[in-house]
Amino acid sequence: MHSLQSPSAVVMIRPHAFESNPETSHDNAFQTLADASAKATSIAARDEHDTAVAQLRAAGVTVHVFDDDGHRDTPDSVFPNNWFSTHPGGHVAIYPMFVPSRRRERRSDVIEMLKQDYRVQDIIDYSGLEQDGLALEGTGAMVLDHVGRIAYTVKSNRADPVLLERFCTHFNYEPIAFEARDRDGRDVYHTNVLMGIGTQYALICLDMIPDAERRATVRSRLEESGRTVIDLTHEQIANFAGNAIELSGRDGLVLALSARALQALRPDQISIIEGSATPLPLSVPTIETAGGSVRCMIAGIHLSRR
Repeated sequence: MHSLQSPSAVVMIRPHAFESNPETSHDNAFQTLADASAKATSIAARDEHDTAVAQLRAAGVTVHVFDDDGHRDTPDSVFPNNWFSTHPGGHVAIYPMFVPSRRRERRSDVIEMLKQDYRVQDIIDYSGLEQDGLALEGTGAMVLDHVGRIAYTVKSNRADPVLLERFCTHFNYEPIAFEARDRDGRDVYHTNVLMGIGTQYALICLDMIPDAERRATVRSRLEESGRTVIDLTHEQIANFAGNAIELSGRDGLVLALSARALQALRPDQISIIEGSATPLPLSVPTIETAGGSVRCMIAGIHLSRR
């Protein structure tokens, strides 16, 4: 079973010097700076990553793992979905990042592997626009409906509107940008913490979109695509229930999300998901202290094999 929305192969980065990045904490309200020793935190994060990779592989997902040996001062490297994305038809995008430490995460060896193992027609590299202070942090900043060709994007300093337009023109998406705030009124930094799009359902906290008109637009566009909208609560978002990614496994679709996120979902919400996908809970509590969860850890490969 293969779904255009849900790739059967992914890239993951194995962290060796993981920490909750002080450089990103000012606008990432999901981050909790850990007290544990850096070494213990780093080892725990690596173990969580390795277990997650094994579980995904057991479900029949192809996982390409790259080690981040920790020499480059890249505390957030475990979240590769922000610096590149891949698209059906052989297209790859490389993105400009908001803070300097995250710019060091981009790796030519990942791109080389994609070119070697998959059909890559072209690579559009936006990263030079960092010089102008512009950022568009990949599928963190944009949640893409690959079927309906819509890029849902929360307005933030991680998603420049001019760059969003440029991406949408190049890759043939329609941008739908909106403001989103958490229950304390803080701006949401990445779209993929409040929404995730599967083949037959979409997870989203509509309550985080303060403008009633935009909220209605987002809901209706998701529903027009034939998906059931699973409306999440602020509490569920705080437990990373929106930070999930649907993948194509050996026996059908799976929804990869954190164990904590699955626990936060109600039985009626889970049964909607189970109508088309099997929830695959991955336990990543240490990695979640950095303000991202399972979706952020997985960069989907929407390319054909060579």
